[in-house]
Parts: sequence; C-alpha cells; structure tokens
Amino acid sequence: MTMFKKISLQAVLIALVTMVCLPAAMAGIAIEHWTQPSGAQVFLVQSHAIPMLDVQLDFDAGSRRDPPGQAGLASVTASLSGMGVRANPVRGEVALDENALGEAWADLGARFGAHASSDRMSFALRSLTYPDLLAKVVQLAARQLAEPAFPAEIWQRERETMIAAIKEADTRPATLAQRAFDQAVYGSHPYGYDTNAASLQRIEVSHMAALYRQLIQPCRAKVMVVGAVTRAQTDALVTQLLARLPGPGDAAASACPALPAVAEVQPLTQASEQRIAFESAQAHVLLGQPGYKRNDPDFFAMLVGNYILGDGGFVSRLTHEVREKRGLSYSVYSYFAPGLHAGAFTIGLQTRPDQADQALQLSREVLARFVADGPTEAELQAAKNNLIGGFALRLDSNRKLLDNVANIAWNNLPLDYLDTWTQRVQSITAADIRAAFQHKLQPDRMVTVVLGGIQQAPQ
Repeated sequence: MTMFKKISLQAVLIALVTMVCLPAAMAGIAIEHWTQPSGAQVFLVQSHAIPMLDVQLDFDAGSRRDPPGQAGLASVTASLSGMGVRANPVRGEVALDENALGEAWADLGARFGAHASSDRMSFALRSLTYPDLLAKVVQLAARQLAEPAFPAEIWQRERETMIAAIKEADTRPATLAQRAFDQAVYGSHPYGYDTNAASLQRIEVSHMAALYRQLIQPCRAKVMVVGAVTRAQTDALVTQLLARLPGPGDAAASACPALPAVAEVQPLTQASEQRIAFESAQAHVLLGQPGYKRNDPDFFAMLVGNYILGDGGFVSRLTHEVREKRGLSYSVYSYFAPGLHAGAFTIGLQTRPDQADQALQLSREVLARFVADGPTEAELQAAKNNLIGGFALRLDSNRKLLDNVANIAWNNLPLDYLDTWTQRVQSITAADIRAAFQHKLQPDRMVTVVLGGIQQAPQ
C-alpha cells in the first residue's frame, strides 16, 4: 500500500471518529441480538450513515480472576496479546513480532487492541467497511485474537517498565491514599488487589497463555457491533473473528464449562480510619464503602441521587457546602463504581492539611443528611434536567454507542435500555432516592483515609 493510501485511510478514520450521530441519539436505537452455535452472543446496531465499523469482544477475564499472588495478570495478558502473533504453518502464515504487527495494522488503516478492567477483558476493532479492506482487517484481527505469541523477551522488558512506573507512582500521595482506601473497602476481594513489583515478578508468559486458553473462548464471548453492516454480514464477521479460538469443539454452547464463582464483596461491619503521614502540600481525603452491583434495580435512583450529592460538579451539595460556602477544597466529589460485584462508593477531596479534619467532618455531615432526608424537589428537578438534557452526548459517536451496547450486553440489561433511559430518570422521586441511599449506604460504617501532613486522629 502506498504512503498516500495509508495517510488517506488514517485521515478518513480520524474524521469519521469525530462525526456525531445525533439522529441515532434522538430516535429509537434498535439493538439486534442473537446467539451463535458456538455460544457467542452478538449485539448489533446498524449505522449506515458512514462506512465505518466498531466491534468490541468481551470475555469474563478481568482482574477479578487474577490469582491472589499474581495481581495484574489479566492486565498484562491483554497488553501482551497485541505484541506479536505466532507462526501458523498450516495456513502458511509467518510469525509477526510487535513491529511487524503494528505495521500490518498501519497498512490497513485500522486498529485492534485489548485491555482488561476489573470484570472483563475487552478487544476493540475499528475499521472502514470497504469490502476488500474489511476482509483483510477481520482476518488479521482473528489471527491476533487467537494466536498471540506472548514473547518472553517482550514481557521482560514490559515488566521492568511497569515496575519502574509503579515505583514512581508510589511517590505520589494520591496513589498511596487510593491503595489504602481500596484495600480497606474491598478486603480480600480481587477488586482490592494491588498490582506491585512482587506480583509482577510472579507472572510468567506461561501464566498468560494458560489464562488465555481457559477464558478466551467463543462460548464465553459477548460481541458488540456498531456500524455500516447488515445482520448477515455481522454474523459472518463474528464467526470469522472467533473461528481460530480454541473451545469445546463442535459441541453446543452448553458444553462450555462454567467458570469458578467469584465471592462477593463483603459489607463493612464497622467504621475504620487511617491517618497516613506524608510530606505534601495537600491532604488527600477519601471516605466510602462497598456500594452496589451494576444490575441493581436501584441503579437509576442512585444515579440521580449521586448527581445531586457529589457528581454534578458545581451544582452538587458537596461542592456547595465544602467549596462554595467554606472554601475548604477546590474540588470535592462522590461516585459509585458498580460492576459484577459491589464497587466502591467514594467521597474524595484534597485540602490543606490543617483543614483536613474540618473538610472531612463536613463531608460526613452532608452525606449523613442526604442519606437521612434525600434531595429537595428543586434539587431533584435540576438533576433530571441536566441528566436528560445531556443524554444525547452519551450517544454522539459510534464509539460511545458501542460502549453503551457493551454495557447492556455485559450487565444483561434490557435491549430497550437506551430507549427508556430518559423515562427511567424522569420517573425517579425523592422518596426513591432516599430509600435507595438508606438501603445502600451506612455513614457510620465507612472507611476513612487521610493522607498528608496529619499525624494523629482527632480527639
């Protein structure tokens, strides 16, 4: 391929990525769903406005499945899966190292890569849909997905780089505060595992290959597709993407062996507080507890309620009380991180060390009042207006739409979730929020971490 063609394809991709799809956000979004004979579940949104395709493949292979002594295994496995592919003599294919693989994708003007989150390992493909191009793109993606080389020499290099980065991060107060907070909130649950130099030293490429063989199989795949393709084209494309992966053979999807259950995050039984001395201009304050799962029926009540409490920026209660009225912090926020397990609820802020106790106490009071009383009607209406008014921005590109479809697929949400989103938000009442927050949060049993310039707990 000529350099002109390379640049042209890449330029078109960049331009298309920035294009918005507001008509799709305003109209109903039809999500087609079916299960292939292999057991792979497919979710498709046809979007023919531009000749572009976005695909995401999700597997239950996130860090929640890391062995206790090998925190980081899922993350490094995903990373190294894109640093070379094995030779396949049967198909007459030579091995590609990381440079050759990168050049192959550059020649196609497409992208394919992987990353791991707490719950899943995700592979993302983006390409134009011109038939002669797309066939080559899917062929290369299928090869990279099924035949990663996991080169030992690359892992040695990457491990040294990661350990150096961890050592540098350990000099930052925010890193140390977050680590202490996560471990206190999650206890022994994998959500709280800390990837460190010792855990990385215990990981070898053989462990990556073993994890990959066990978890990256067609019967475990959820495949989301958004773009200018029909259902028949999508089914053929997904079949080709997954065809090289090992699995239970030609048996039905029911033959896919079940994975071991992962224990739930345990609720806190009492409050705990850590004061960590650290030479820094700002004290880092974190307050929280385990929250709720993503498929919780109270999700919308918690979404709207937390927007009022601390996720709404300058219109949130925490910002109004802590920053605007008293000037104790430039930024204060609250958020939930729901997943397959109860992700953390967190209130966070930074302030001068001599103001840390005051800011912490005020944040606790604001939270306790909100849990006890819920929002006012004025706060509730303002939150609804902002959330509903900004809904279109959640869907204004194929990439964002794909993220939303992946959210639906991964969390087993209704296929009309996006069509009913604004109605669900509009239907939330102050009583709904109060009941949900009282059920989910226990202000008297939370973890507190204060790092920076504070030596002793207050009397």
